[in-house]
Amino acid sequence: MINNDILRRIRYAFDFSDLKMVAIFGSADYEVTREQITAWLKREEEPEFKKCSDMQLAIFLNGLINELRGKKEGPQPEPEKRLTNNIILRKLKIALDLKSDDILEMMDQTSVSISKHELSALFRKPGHAHYRECKDQILRNFIDAMRLKYRVND
Repeated sequence: MINNDILRRIRYAFDFSDLKMVAIFGSADYEVTREQITAWLKREEEPEFKKCSDMQLAIFLNGLINELRGKKEGPQPEPEKRLTNNIILRKLKIALDLKSDDILEMMDQTSVSISKHELSALFRKPGHAHYRECKDQILRNFIDAMRLKYRVND
C-alpha cells in the first residue's frame, strides 16, 4: 500500500477533519499546512496529488500516538526514514493501546483471520526466526477493522 492510501484510510476510520490532521502532525512537533494534507489525500490521478513520504507518515503515526495516548515528556521519538507494514501496524497498536486479543477480535470482523501466533510474528524484529512480513492485505483489513470499531458516523 502506498503511504497516501494508508493516510486516507486512517483519516476515514476516525473521521478526522483536515484541521485535526494538521493538529496530529503538530503533536509530533511537525508543522504542515491544510494544503499539504489535502494534496496527500488526493488520488494519484488527480493533478494536485503529492506523495506522502515514509518519514511524513511516521511523523503522523507518532502524532497519532501522542493524540490518543498523551504526549511523553522530553524529546519526541525520531521518525523512521523507512516504514514497513509491520512498523505501521505496531504504531497503530500502540496508538490505540491494543492487546493481541483486541486485535484478533477486531480482525474477526473482517475477511482476514489470523492466529495469535501469526499476529505475534508480525511484531517480532526482522531477523528473528519467527518474524513474518505484514502483507498489504493484513494492514488494509486491520485499518478497515479500526473503521468498524472507531468510526462513529458509519
